[in-house]
Amino acid sequence: MLRKLAHLTLCLLVLNTAAQSATQNSATRASVATIVSDASSIDALLTKSFLEISGVAPTVRFTSQQYEQTRKRMESQEKTRKDELKATIKSIDDEIKQGERDLKKLNEQSSFDTDEIAQQRNVIHCTMQRLRTKQADTRIALETGVPIEYENLYAKLELLEKWPAARMEIARQVERGQARQRRWSDVEDIGFRTIAKNQEDDIKDGQEAVQQMKQSGLMPKAIEDAEITEYVHRIAQNIARNSDLKVPLNVTLLNSNEINAFALPGGFLFINHGLLLEAESESQFAGVIAHEISHNVARHGHSLMKRATISSVIYQAAQIGALIFTGGAVGIGAYYALQYGFQGLGLILSLQLLGVSRDYELEADQLGVQYAWKSGYDPEGFIDFFDIIAKKEGYVAKTSFFRTHPAFYNRIVESSREIAFLAQADQSIENTAEFDRIRDKLKKLSTDLDKEEKNRPTLYKRIPGCEPGSTQTPPEARPQFREARP
Repeated sequence: MLRKLAHLTLCLLVLNTAAQSATQNSATRASVATIVSDASSIDALLTKSFLEISGVAPTVRFTSQQYEQTRKRMESQEKTRKDELKATIKSIDDEIKQGERDLKKLNEQSSFDTDEIAQQRNVIHCTMQRLRTKQADTRIALETGVPIEYENLYAKLELLEKWPAARMEIARQVERGQARQRRWSDVEDIGFRTIAKNQEDDIKDGQEAVQQMKQSGLMPKAIEDAEITEYVHRIAQNIARNSDLKVPLNVTLLNSNEINAFALPGGFLFINHGLLLEAESESQFAGVIAHEISHNVARHGHSLMKRATISSVIYQAAQIGALIFTGGAVGIGAYYALQYGFQGLGLILSLQLLGVSRDYELEADQLGVQYAWKSGYDPEGFIDFFDIIAKKEGYVAKTSFFRTHPAFYNRIVESSREIAFLAQADQSIENTAEFDRIRDKLKKLSTDLDKEEKNRPTLYKRIPGCEPGSTQTPPEARPQFREARP
C-alpha cells in the first residue's frame, strides 16, 4: 500500500512541477497520453481492476466516439445475455413440467411402488431437483448477476474515460488547500462531531430486525471460536472508538462463506466468515468494517426505512428468498446453504434496511476512509477489497457483495479524493502477522463448519443419491412407461 501512496504522491509532484513549467507540461502530456485508434483495446483494459485502470487511464486516450461505441455494444451484449437466460429459464421450466407429467404417468401404473417404479421415481426426482437448482442459479444470474456484472463494466469504462481529468482536478484542489471545503472535512474532530443525531433511537429497530431474522431462519449461526471472535471484535471495536458512533457496537461473526458484511440499525454489525477468508490484508478487512460502521453512524437505514416497518421488510425478504432459492417449497436460505455453503443474505435483504443507496454509499465510503485512517490503517483498504471481488469469476462469489455495495464511477473518484485530502501518516497498517494467522486458522476451521452446516437438519428435501451437479439425464436413464392398468 505504501507503494500506491508513493505513486499517488509522485503523480501530485509531477502535476505541481508541470504547473510551474509550460515546457515540461507539454513534454509530459506528449510522453504520457498515447492516442489509441483501435477501440477494441478498451475491452482488454476493462478486464483490469479499478486501481489498475486508474493507473493506466492517464497513459492512453480514446475518442468520445470510441467510448460511445463501446458503451452501446456493452448494452447490446447485456440485453443478449439476459434474453439467453430468459430462454434458458423457459426451457428448464418446460423440462420440469415434463417431469411432473412423467410422475403422473408413473402414478397411474400402480397404487404402490414396485422396486422398478421406485427406481424410476428416484431418477425423475433427481432430475427435477437438479433442474430446479439450475433454474434458481439462472434466475439469480438474470435478476442480479448480469446486471451487477455490467454495472461494474460501465463503471470501469467511465473510470477509464473520466479519471485523467478527475485526477488532475484532485491534484489542483490539494495544491490550492481546498481540503476544508468538503463535507465532513473536520477529521481532527472524529468522535466529537455529530454526523446524524439520535443514533440511540435505532437500537430498538436493530434488535427487532435481528430477532425476526433469526425467527425467519435468515440468520446463520455465529462462530464460537474464542480466538477468532476475539480478534474480529478487537478490530471492529478499535474502529468504532475511532469513529463517530455514539451507540455500543455489537459484533457477530457468522458461519457463512458468503463474502459480505452488513450493519443493521443501532450498531449491530454482522460479518460473514467468508469476508475474512477473502480479504488479503488486515487493512482490507478493516476497510469493510469501517464502511459498515459508517452506515450506522449516518443512520442510513433509518432514513430509508421511514415508510416501512422492520417486520414487513423481514417478511418480504423471507418470501423473496423462499421463492428465488427454493421455488417456494422449503425454508429460507436452504438452497444456498446446501449449494454454496452460505445463506445468500446479500441477495435478499432489503437495501432499505441496510441503508444502501448511491448517495449513502458515497457518504459511507468517505466516512469509512476517515475511520480506517483514524484507526491507523491504510485508507485504501476498502478500495483494494472492492477490486478483489470485482476480479472474481462467476456470479455466485461476487453478486451478493456488489448488490449491497454497488460499483459506480464516483465511488472510486470520491474515495481517491478523500484519501488525497487526508494527512499522510508516518506509518499506516497494511497487514499484520496476526491477521494472517487468524485467517489460516479460520481456513482450517471452515472445512469443519461447512460439514456441520450441510449435515444439520433442514426443510430442504435431500433426495437419496442425488448430488448437486449436472442437470443432464442420459436418454437411457429416462423411465419408460407402459399403459396404465385397467
